[in-house]
Amino acid sequence: MTDGGFIDIVLFAMVAVFLVLRLRSVLGRRTGTERRRELFERPVGADNVVTLPDRGKSIETDGGAAPGSVAAGLAAIRGADPSFDPESFLRGARSAFEMIVGAFAMGDTATLRPLLSDEVYDRFAEAIRAREEAKETLETNLLSIKAADITEAELSGRTACVTVRFVSDQVNITRAFDGSIVDGDPDRVVEKTDFWTFARNTRSSDPNWQLVATRSV
Repeated sequence: MTDGGFIDIVLFAMVAVFLVLRLRSVLGRRTGTERRRELFERPVGADNVVTLPDRGKSIETDGGAAPGSVAAGLAAIRGADPSFDPESFLRGARSAFEMIVGAFAMGDTATLRPLLSDEVYDRFAEAIRAREEAKETLETNLLSIKAADITEAELSGRTACVTVRFVSDQVNITRAFDGSIVDGDPDRVVEKTDFWTFARNTRSSDPNWQLVATRSV
């Protein structure tokens, strides 16, 4: 073997050693302490997910509730709109109840219009027109709201629907044009139970709900 061939072999050997050392420095060596790769990896950005606090604890909104239950409905609504809070909703519903009852008695359709769906507004407006044509007035004194409870809740597509049972003490009097009483007793307090259903598009930027159905028992 010539001296030139021997030198070539040495150079090749040095290059091979250099490459092995380079690879080990890049890839590292197994030490037996490496963590096992998880089969189910967390989505990218999962470390930035913040769990929302459990607001409205007095009203159960467990997503594991029985299908069709109030709790399941509330959980579905919160899933579509994380800002939904049953307690805050009930406070708003009570205010809406007071405002709508008062506006209906006064015949104030301007106040009623944004609070009611088209169908409910038409019924309320028709009753107000009939009262005006008869030259009658309605006096309503809402003494107290004794209870306001959510009895139904569901998410239909993007629309959230929540039904509230209102139990209230009222004094209602209908008077003729001359002030005489047509119906009611000013000294009689009546306990009324009403079921009002409110709806809202969960994708809408408008936080307000509309009254879409009413019934009394």
